[in-house]
Amino acid sequence: MDEIKDSNELIEQRIQKIQDLKTKGINPYPLRFFPNSNSKFLLENFDPNNTEKKSFKLGGRLHAKRVMGKASFAHLKDAEGLIQLYATRDDLGEENYSLFKSLDLGDWIGIEGWLFQTQKGETTLHLTNVQLLAKCIRPLPVVKEKDGVIYDAFSDVEQRYRMRYVDLVVNENVRETFKMRSRIISEIRKFLTNEGFLEVETPMMQPIAGGAAARPFVTHHNTLDMELFLRIAPELYLKRLIVGGMDRVFELNRNFRNEGISTKHNPEFTMMEAYMAFGDMEAMLSLTERMIVSVATAIGKGLKFPYGKDQIDLTPPWKRVKYIDIIKDYSGIDFSQITDVKEAIEKAKAKGVDSSDSVSIWKVCDDVFSSLVEPHLIQPIFITDFPKELSPLAKSREDDPKYVERFEPYVAGREIGNAFTELNDPFDQRERFEEQVKQREAGDDEAFMMDDDYIRALEYGLPPTGGLGIGIDRLVMLLTDSHSIRDTILFPLMRPE
Repeated sequence: MDEIKDSNELIEQRIQKIQDLKTKGINPYPLRFFPNSNSKFLLENFDPNNTEKKSFKLGGRLHAKRVMGKASFAHLKDAEGLIQLYATRDDLGEENYSLFKSLDLGDWIGIEGWLFQTQKGETTLHLTNVQLLAKCIRPLPVVKEKDGVIYDAFSDVEQRYRMRYVDLVVNENVRETFKMRSRIISEIRKFLTNEGFLEVETPMMQPIAGGAAARPFVTHHNTLDMELFLRIAPELYLKRLIVGGMDRVFELNRNFRNEGISTKHNPEFTMMEAYMAFGDMEAMLSLTERMIVSVATAIGKGLKFPYGKDQIDLTPPWKRVKYIDIIKDYSGIDFSQITDVKEAIEKAKAKGVDSSDSVSIWKVCDDVFSSLVEPHLIQPIFITDFPKELSPLAKSREDDPKYVERFEPYVAGREIGNAFTELNDPFDQRERFEEQVKQREAGDDEAFMMDDDYIRALEYGLPPTGGLGIGIDRLVMLLTDSHSIRDTILFPLMRPE
């Protein structure tokens, strides 16, 4: 309670400072200020032997302040880093120096001055003018100071996610994570463009939720008086473009799935999906490996790096193991020999996996994979040859139609993608949709819906095609050593306060 009281008192004091400025005819929220440099540029390019007092203008937050009578030191934090400031009453004048002394940590300020080097060798901006740009009315959560310098951190995880704008102010590593996220996405775009892929956009609101096994969010369009779904995947629209003759396309955008929240799941997340005419599973596997290696190299991460307590090695070629084989290796259960769902449930239960709600053998099998196999997949690996029942959009293997040409890349104990040779037979596709509808009617609300227009598109002819989806948030987790998906999403979904 004392902390709340102290905070309220500080807020009242800062509001009073705003009123005092207004009384003096000073606008505490001026319309504009235009910096002409930044801290990084000045620190990297300052020549202490150059006696020219060239003036520079910077904007940022007041990070620290030490008032010493007629002269004071402070630090400004802008988007590029920190720079020391030196202010004197003689240079600023009585009124401007008084304003400087009244500033609080976190205030946005505009400054002007010339560079010099202190006796301790620190490059410093000697101020000739200072202007308040926006008052930080609410004290930053980092309120502990030593010699005027902030040294504590915003550590409440839930509050960090909820108030990301504060988290970004006080936790430098958080800003670096999101800068790196931007670089990763940029490098993915660059890689795919160089591979001949065209970036496109497909509908976010769809009349049929398709392209993945997931529960959708439902909305309503008033004018058309129709139910719509926020998309769970762009897949079926992107393959329509392949039908239309756009041989290589990709989309990098949001998907929405009405599912649980965990360290690996957020209902709103970013996916990259790419489709290649005259490609197949093998072409997409090669593309995946080359893309991730290229991105890791381009951002300076390299191919060998720590992730938590593990050392990840992305050096190709990555290991390949069949889905059914790796489940047998870790669980001892050979699901290819099971013909009754009750038997599958009992065998899973004996291994500590409760799959009593599953309606098919392969759903039980997938539960076993998630619980007993996935956590062990630390080094990059391609899991291949999934059951047909779990892959309603993938083409069957010619040698064993019960399985499909599909792979999922795993690293650091998480799936980061999904790819397959696309099913282009409209008759087979209709049968699989019909089977999915039966599962949906039996209680599986993540099963696919029937999409007659997509079947019609296939009837115009989809050439042999390879498709790939990569979870951007999970890839960013890997390449930034983040262990919750919320640490890679600027504004993750939160319960209301």
